[in-house]
Amino acid sequence: MLISIVAVLFTFGLVIFLHEFGHFIVCKLSGIKVEAFSFGFGPELWGRTSGPTRYSLRAIPLGGYVKPAGESIDEVSGAPDEYFSKPWYTRFGVVVAGPVMNYLLAFVLFSGVILIVGEPVPSNQPVIADLTQGYPAEAAGLKAGDRILKVNGTEVATWAAMAEQIYPRVEKDVTLVYSRAGAEATVKLRTKKAPDGSGRGVIGIANGIDYARVPLLKGLHMGAHQCWYWTAFTVKTLASNIYKREKPDLAGPIGIVNIVSKAAHTGAADFFFLIGLISVAVGFFNLLPLPLLDGGWMVLFLVEGVTRKKVTGEVMKYVNGAGIALLLSIFLFATYSDIMRIKTSRDAKKAAAAAAQPAE
Repeated sequence: MLISIVAVLFTFGLVIFLHEFGHFIVCKLSGIKVEAFSFGFGPELWGRTSGPTRYSLRAIPLGGYVKPAGESIDEVSGAPDEYFSKPWYTRFGVVVAGPVMNYLLAFVLFSGVILIVGEPVPSNQPVIADLTQGYPAEAAGLKAGDRILKVNGTEVATWAAMAEQIYPRVEKDVTLVYSRAGAEATVKLRTKKAPDGSGRGVIGIANGIDYARVPLLKGLHMGAHQCWYWTAFTVKTLASNIYKREKPDLAGPIGIVNIVSKAAHTGAADFFFLIGLISVAVGFFNLLPLPLLDGGWMVLFLVEGVTRKKVTGEVMKYVNGAGIALLLSIFLFATYSDIMRIKTSRDAKKAAAAAAQPAE
């Protein structure tokens, strides 16, 4: 429990704090006065004022915040070192620096893991290394370490051969014969449609990973590619959900905490790679052109650059209101998805346990 708590606090604290640190650095470089820069939220545990800035350490270590002078239009006095006194492109640079810092963190973590551990090479052994919560394999009682021997009566000696038997059967029953601790068992389950829009049938299992050493330049290139790959994957998945009018499979706070907790117990490499994934997700999400997010501000500042007209307080009132409503809706939907995912998993486990009991 303690490891999970520390892992969650470290993950959220690092990702969000560095995001805010990006805003802070560009404010300083562009001559914008920063009134406060904090690590964490809540009551101040320690603080020090240096120049115009109050640096503080606060009780809840889940990120941080930056307060530039005159960041609200209502607070603008006209001083040259205020946020809204700077040209639109300077403010654009301040807001884009947060997501850029997230991608930089992800690049460093991805590259570091690859250079230290090696290049991940998927194992071709039909052995389950991980299971997805709420999917058929987990609900049927399969566990990491189980070796799949047969699929619908066909022997499978490799992961690829096993996948060839499962992928074409979308939302259909499959029978698996597997071995665990030297004993064989049989289980019947129904596949789900893959959420990535590929049209494949999946049961929610992943194969293991082997590692091969890589040179420095290749490791850095692979780290950058990971940033690109996961961003492109997110865009394609969202586009597919929108095009097919499917409900997006979002993970909210509960789901993320659960994933981080599991990664913290599987090893340092998996844990830091996951932090990289979360950092990419935070950076990408903040680049979306939604009100209150960095991407929303970027759009407003670009419009200002084209029209030569500054954003007014009236416009900001409506933009902020819409942003709060939208972000709250996304938060509630993601949390609801987390709860339903947990409920579905528990219900499926209960059903599987009941079916396994001998009839009287």
